[in-house]
Amino acid sequence: MTRLRFAPSPTGKLHLGNIRAAMINYLYALQHEGEFVLRIDDTDHERSRLEYIEAIEADLAWLGIHYDTTFSQSSRFDRYAEVVEKLKEMGRLYPCYETPEELEFYRKQQLARRQPPIYNRKSLQLTDAQKQELKAQGRKPHWRFKLEEGEIKWHDMIRGDCQFNTQHLSDPVLIREDGVPLYTLPSVIDDLDYEITHIIRGEDHVTNTAVQMQIMDVLKPILGRSNHTITFGHFSLMTTTSGEGFSKRKGSLSISTLKEEGMLPVTIAAFLAKLGTSQAVEPYTSMQDVAGSFDINTFSRSAPKVAMEELWALNEKVIHKLTLDQAREHAPEALAKVDEAFWESIKPNLHTLNDVDLYYNICHGVIEPFIEEPAYIREAAEALADVSVWDETTWKTWAGLLKEKTGRKGKALFMPLRQAITGMSHGPEMGTFLPLINRQLVENRLKEIK
Repeated sequence: MTRLRFAPSPTGKLHLGNIRAAMINYLYALQHEGEFVLRIDDTDHERSRLEYIEAIEADLAWLGIHYDTTFSQSSRFDRYAEVVEKLKEMGRLYPCYETPEELEFYRKQQLARRQPPIYNRKSLQLTDAQKQELKAQGRKPHWRFKLEEGEIKWHDMIRGDCQFNTQHLSDPVLIREDGVPLYTLPSVIDDLDYEITHIIRGEDHVTNTAVQMQIMDVLKPILGRSNHTITFGHFSLMTTTSGEGFSKRKGSLSISTLKEEGMLPVTIAAFLAKLGTSQAVEPYTSMQDVAGSFDINTFSRSAPKVAMEELWALNEKVIHKLTLDQAREHAPEALAKVDEAFWESIKPNLHTLNDVDLYYNICHGVIEPFIEEPAYIREAAEALADVSVWDETTWKTWAGLLKEKTGRKGKALFMPLRQAITGMSHGPEMGTFLPLINRQLVENRLKEIK
C-alpha cells in the first residue's frame, strides 16, 4: 500500500509553500490509490497552538485534501522515550554538555581555519568522572546520534542520484537539554511506525534525509520494520517574484486570506500541481482532473517563482469553465438564488465568485445609475417604450431604434445605456443580461436623470 504524509507544525497559518507540499503528496497518493496521513509536528510546546491545528484541518478540508489517518506527535512522547532508551543502550545516542556559546565558539574557530563547521565529538572523550563534574555544575546534556562513517546514497524521485559522506556531517542533536526530542528522531519513528512509503518534501530537507536514512537503518530492526523501504523526493522551493521565500511567521499568502479574497481551492490545486514542472498550468475544475494530469517526473530542480497575477488569472479561467452546480459547491449561499440563464450570462465577466452578488444586485436591487448624457437617455427611454418584447432580442431591437433615431453607433450608442442600467462601464453581454433585469427596474433607472 502506497502511503504518504503531510507533517505541518502548528506554529502559524498555512501558506502556499506549505500547501504545495501537502498537495504534491496528496495528488501522488490519489494517483496510486494510496493513503494520506496528516501528522501534526507539535513537539515544540512553546510555539505550537491549538488554534493553528484547527486552522490546518480547516484549510485542508476547504482545499479538498482528505486524510485517512491523523495524529499529533505530542501524543507519542512515551513511544519516543522508549526508542531513545534503546539507542542509548546501543551507544548510538551520547550525551553532550557544551553550551550554545561554546559550540558557537568552536564553530567560529573551525571557519577561521577554513575547516567545515562539524561537531568535533569532544563529548565522546569525557570520562564518567568528568560527566559527573559537569552535572554537579548544573549542566544538563543534550543528546547526539553517532553517525557511522561512510556514504549515504539514494535515488531521489526528483533530484536523481544523491550522495552524502558522513565525514562532512555533524552528529545530529536528537534530544534537547530539557529532554524534548527534536524533529529528526520523532519523524523517523513515525515514518516507520506508520509505514510511510514515500516522503516528498522540500529540498531544504535533503541533508536531513541523509541523516534520517542512517537513523532508519538502526531503528528498522528495533521497530520490526527490517524490510520496509521509503522512497524520497525533494522538490525545489518556490519563491515570490522578488526571490523571497514563504514564511508562516510573515503570513505569506495564507490559505485563509486567499479563500477570503475569492480564490477557489481547485485553482490552487491546479496551479501547485504544475508549478515547477515542464507542463503548462491548465484550468481544471475538479481535484480528480488535477490528479489525472499530475506527473512527479516532470518536476524541475530550478526554483519556481510565483506571480500572484498568474494565479488570479488562472482563477478566472477556472470560474469561466464551471457549471452552475460546480460553482454552487464553492459558493452555495451566493449562487443558491440564481438560475442557469443568470449564471451563463455573468460567468465570463466574473473575477471571483464574490462578484456574483454584484451582478445579482444589478438585476434585483438598488444601484446608482451612471448618466452622463441625460438627453440621450431620455430618448432611449422613449424608444424602449416602443419595444414590446422583453427577451434576448430586446437589446438588438432597442439599439436599432436608437441608431435610426439618433445616428449613433458603436460605443457612443451602447456605453451610455450600459452605464445607466447597470451603473458600470463593463460587464456581461447586454443582449443576454438585459432580460434578466426586471423591465420596470430598467425603466426606472433610465428615468433617474440628474
